[in-house]
Amino acid sequence: MSRYVALGSSMAAGPGIRPRAAGSPLPAGRSARNYPHLTAERLGLDLVDVTYSGATTANVLRDSQRGAPPQITALDGSEDLVTVTIGGNDVGYVPLLFAATLPSVLRKLPVLGDTLRELLNPAAREAALNEVGAALREVGEAVRSRSPRARIMFVDYLTLLPPPGTPAPPLADDVADLGRHVAQRLAEETAAAAQATGCQVIHAADASRDHHAWSADPWTIGAGSLLPWRPKPWHPNAAGMRAVADLVISAVGRPSTESC
Repeated sequence: MSRYVALGSSMAAGPGIRPRAAGSPLPAGRSARNYPHLTAERLGLDLVDVTYSGATTANVLRDSQRGAPPQITALDGSEDLVTVTIGGNDVGYVPLLFAATLPSVLRKLPVLGDTLRELLNPAAREAALNEVGAALREVGEAVRSRSPRARIMFVDYLTLLPPPGTPAPPLADDVADLGRHVAQRLAEETAAAAQATGCQVIHAADASRDHHAWSADPWTIGAGSLLPWRPKPWHPNAAGMRAVADLVISAVGRPSTESC
């Protein structure tokens, strides 16, 4: 059976989409119905899913996370398929949306307030965006080095926010615009990193433009509920995970030189 390793953050792990992946660490938020599991099931692949909520490119490459080893150590060179969804936590994409929907009084607290204000600072987000491209390229190069015969697919983030000019309550307009800018730059940097390292890119962001959290057929959750048994706010829902699995499966059936 072909080996498939899934790397990435919560946007691949699927926190709150039940059931939880058997044997997975609780903090990982890893769903048995996330896109890696759905892809492996439909293609008959032997899945190693090390996606972990909160992961950054550093957690893929070199840093442990809550006792879990760097994700790249799951690669042993026998892989036929590797997917990577990472970078959002490096640039504070989902964290800034969370920060914007917390009570404003929290921004006045020591330490926590500094963190929340930094997340909502456009200059700080721009600085992070200017660094993430190099980090994503390092991920692509490292995965390619460890898995030289695998098809490696960067899968970018599903669209969370509606188009410019469309209200996204409870987000203020300026915060929604900042979120859109971060999402667009992140997708661009992901595509550039994939191209630079000989990997494919799955354009989940483009495919989900009409399926944002405020749409009639959403693939993501907006502000939502923080109840632990519900899909996590600002993350994919079950329909979104099925849609991304469809994109990956379709890409597997096409030449590796094509992007999707």
